[in-house]
This record gives sequence, C-alpha cells and structure tokens, in this order.
Amino acid sequence: MVLKLKTAYLFYFLFFLSFQFNAQSKFESFLTPSDSLNLKRQHTVIITEAALASVTLIGLNQLWYADYPKSKFHFINDNTEWLQMDKIGHMYSAYHLGRFGAEALNWSGSSKKTQLIYGAGIGFAFLTAVEVFDGYSSEWGASSGDLIANAAGTALYVSQELLWKEQRITPKFSFHTTKYAEQRPDVLGKSFSEQILKDYNGQTYWLSFNLHSFAKESKIPKWINLAFGYGADGMLSGNFKNENVDFNQNQEIYRQYFLSFDVNLTKIETKSHFLKTIFSVFNTIKIPAPTLEYSANKGLKAHVFYF
Repeated sequence: MVLKLKTAYLFYFLFFLSFQFNAQSKFESFLTPSDSLNLKRQHTVIITEAALASVTLIGLNQLWYADYPKSKFHFINDNTEWLQMDKIGHMYSAYHLGRFGAEALNWSGSSKKTQLIYGAGIGFAFLTAVEVFDGYSSEWGASSGDLIANAAGTALYVSQELLWKEQRITPKFSFHTTKYAEQRPDVLGKSFSEQILKDYNGQTYWLSFNLHSFAKESKIPKWINLAFGYGADGMLSGNFKNENVDFNQNQEIYRQYFLSFDVNLTKIETKSHFLKTIFSVFNTIKIPAPTLEYSANKGLKAHVFYF
C-alpha cells in the first residue's frame, strides 16, 4: 500500500522542484503567504489539490486495479504484516499530505480553521479513497489498520497546531539498500527506485523532535532535532508463514529501534520564501547522522552515519 501512496508525493516534488533557481526573485512575491484571505489564491489551491488528487486516483486505478477483477466491498486484516512498517508508512503519508495541504491554504491567507479542516484533512480524504479502491478489488481489501494509521497521521498534525501552534514533532523517512531485494525482486524491488518504495527492510520511519521548541529559553540551536526511529529487518514477505517463499530457517526477523540527531530544515532562518518552500518539502527526509540502534536479538549497535 505504501508504494501506491507515495506516488502522490511525486506531484509535490515535481511542482516545487520545477522552479528554476535563476528565477528565484520572480517567485519571492508569489511564494510569500498572504496576510489576509486572497480568494484567487484560495481557489487556485482548492482547484489544484482537487485536480492532483483526481489525476492520482485515476492513475492508480489504471496502474494498479484495472488488471484485477472487482469484488464486493470487503475488509482484510493485515495488521500483523511487515511488522507494521506499512502502517507507519500510512501515518507518515497522511501527516505530510495534510501538512502540504494546510501550508498551501496558509499561503492563500485562509484562516487557521480552514487550514486544519480542509487542508490537513485532504491527506486523510485521499488515503480513504485509496482504501475504498482496495475494498472493491479482489486482489486487496480495505484495511481498518490502514484507516486508523491515516487518522493518526492527520491527528498528529492537527493536534500540534491546536496545542502548540507549531509542529514540534515531525515524521521523517530514510532508506538504505538491503540484500533481501535480490532474493525477491518482484516483491521488494528490482531497481533502486522500486526498492525505496517496496523494501521495508531498508526503510526507517522517524519521529523527529525539535529540542528548542520544548525548551524555548535554552541556547539549543533552533534547528537541532532528536529523532527516534523504527525499522524491521529480515522480511521477504508480509506474511512470514507464506508457503510460496523459501525462507532460510536461520534468518532472523526482528524490529529495530534507533536514536539519532536530525536537522529541522524549517527552523533554519532565511528571508527567502523560495528556500522556505524547498526546506518544507525536504523536511520529510531524515538526514544521515550518528545513530544508536537497538534490537532484541543483537543488542545495542552504533553507526557513525545511518540513513
């Protein structure tokens, strides 16, 4: 499921990265958020988001669902698969899709209420639509666990805005290649780009805490974060009892927990709204940094740099 969800990010990255650096000054006034409601901008945001969501859903339907027979709407229980890595991916996706939506409405000068209801809610609405597609497909099925994870990601964004009026805790993502993709390339990815999306063994999801936000009177740099990560290793299938997979009897499947430093790009001070936009987009990714890893079977391990 995360493979399908992350296709939505392509639109956001293409949209922001299509700006040319030699035209930066031209975009400064355009990217500057309006200090009052700008109806033209608001309509642009709403139409653009609706169009992006529609095109993405149509694309997903053609690429993923068209080749499989339809069925009655049904739920499946996949909550034990992939050691819940896919569920955390849903939370991550819902959070950032909602954050992008809210920031876009903030650019138009919309009220905070509008940003939280319509902007942050777009991530949950979009992912719910994907679940409906799954529910009508005989190959998949709607997942209550996915819906809960989607709601959790949206709630993480909205609750911080209501409680602190800022995002002190940011979900982030990192990836490294693993040996498992070679063993099951059709499932875990043949190329590097496929493996980023498919190989859960190489994915790590983080909750990155901005230290200065929790201690505003301290001298801690505003951009320094402390990140807690979760990953899993040894997985060739979501279902470890899959009879179609020839598992190595000595292969260990285990959870991993990480502690590392991070950088909150949105806290780097700059007057350039162009750079603020770029920082906002790339603040979805955890930077490589010295990291401590703990797993029940291998104990504590230190990495000079982990990604």
